[in-house]
Amino acid sequence: MNERHLQALATDEWRHTLETLAFPFAFGPAGPAALGAEALEVGPGPGMTTDLLRAVVPQLTSIELDTDLATALRDRLAGTNVTVVEGDATAMPFEDARFSGAAMFTMLHHVPTVELQDRMFAEVARVLRPGALLVANDGVARPDFEALHEDDIYNPVDPGTVEDRLTTAGFTSVEVTANAYAWAVQARRAG
Repeated sequence: MNERHLQALATDEWRHTLETLAFPFAFGPAGPAALGAEALEVGPGPGMTTDLLRAVVPQLTSIELDTDLATALRDRLAGTNVTVVEGDATAMPFEDARFSGAAMFTMLHHVPTVELQDRMFAEVARVLRPGALLVANDGVARPDFEALHEDDIYNPVDPGTVEDRLTTAGFTSVEVTANAYAWAVQARRAG
C-alpha cells in the first residue's frame, strides 16, 4: 500500500466514512455483532476497521500480509480482544470451521489477481463455521479510486461477479448491493 493511501486510512474522515457509510451499507441493521463471538478480519491494514469491529465483537482475529502493518497493529492492540496474525489470507494458518463470522473491508482491490481473490474467498469459507456470515465491502472501479493507488496494486472487483465467485468458493445466500462508489456483500458459509 502506498504512503498516501496509508495516510488516508488513518484519518478521522476515513473513520467517519466507515462508521456512517461503509458499516451500515455492508452490515445492515444487524451491525458487526452479526459476526458472532469469534470473528475474523481479513486485511486490516493500519487497523481503523479493526478498531470499530473490536468494540462490538468479543474476540477478533485479524490476518495481515504486510509485516510492518501486522507488527504495528499487533503492538498497538496488545492486551486487547484482538489477535493479529501476520499471514497470507490465501493460505491461512487456521483450522477448518474456527470462526463465527468474517469481515473484509476495502482490501480486495489490493489482491493482485482474480485467482488469488478467489483463493482468498475459498480460504475464508474453509475457516468459517457452517452458516457463518461473511461481510465484504470494497470500492467500485472509478478514476479517483484508481488514482489513490499510484505505484500500488489496484485490482478492483466487479460487483456483478461476486455472487458467482462466492457460490463457487462455498457460500450460499449471497446478497450483493452496489452503488456508484462501493459494493457490499453478505453471504453464509454453506453447510
